[in-house]
Amino acid sequence: MAGDDKKDRGKPSASGYHEGSVETVISVEDVNRQAAALGKAGVPPERIAGLVSDEPYVTIENLTAGYGKMEILHDFNLQVGKGQSLCLIGPNGAGKSTILHSIFGFTRIFGGRILVGDKGRQMDVTALSSKDKLRRAGIAYILQDKSVFPGMTVEENLWMGGYLMGSSQDAKAAAERVFDKYSRLAERRKHLARVLSGGERRLLEISRALVMNPEVLLVDEPSIGLEPRFIDMVFDILDDLQNVEGKTIIMVEQNAKKGLEFADIGYVLVAGNTAMAGKGDELLEDPEVGRLFLGG
Repeated sequence: MAGDDKKDRGKPSASGYHEGSVETVISVEDVNRQAAALGKAGVPPERIAGLVSDEPYVTIENLTAGYGKMEILHDFNLQVGKGQSLCLIGPNGAGKSTILHSIFGFTRIFGGRILVGDKGRQMDVTALSSKDKLRRAGIAYILQDKSVFPGMTVEENLWMGGYLMGSSQDAKAAAERVFDKYSRLAERRKHLARVLSGGERRLLEISRALVMNPEVLLVDEPSIGLEPRFIDMVFDILDDLQNVEGKTIIMVEQNAKKGLEFADIGYVLVAGNTAMAGKGDELLEDPEVGRLFLGG
């Protein structure tokens, strides 16, 4: 940790907002201020584009968005290629979840646009409803913990994932394909969701989003509330979805270290703007990112 080398012994140690054993913890205000100073010059468009493998599959151009009359994102830009993963980190209130909400249609868009698809076949999804983004553009949103229906069985929860399909039989057939992939859920298909472990509930939340066979997964805090062994399980599942099935993943993760270890691309957000952008492993090695966000 910064401040732990010999010349600083005897002084209070400091760390970022998320994790690490500390005597003095940097406040959220200080993290915001210091992170903003890191990205004072902003991130040039060529840097954003240069992190994409091949062509971008999801593109956000100069997006200004928020809730009601309040703007949270300010001329925000994003690019991620097909089959790539991108992790958004930053202090609370930086606008990370607002990006996912904006892509899926939960915010008010004041300006800019959101494009999804291969080059030459891009669809402007900015003004589409959430259901049309799922049905027409293949965008699925995996909410934070506790989004299952506890009084329904595992099987019934999966059927709910196919609510936009043409018939209940189509939804049931899609659910069976998910059961074929995840035997852990298949063994519990008749169990009420409320009796599942935290890791099993998270698996069910992810699996329910897969029923519509989306191309883009928006994943909000996949590790939240989970024991370490279940966190590893969830990230193994996401790794399979990206690298075996070719899904494009945009993630918000409060465990910045785990998120950057997983992701191809990382953005550091501060006050609705991108302060830093780089490959996930590059940001992991950045000493200032480590000091502010990784607890060391």
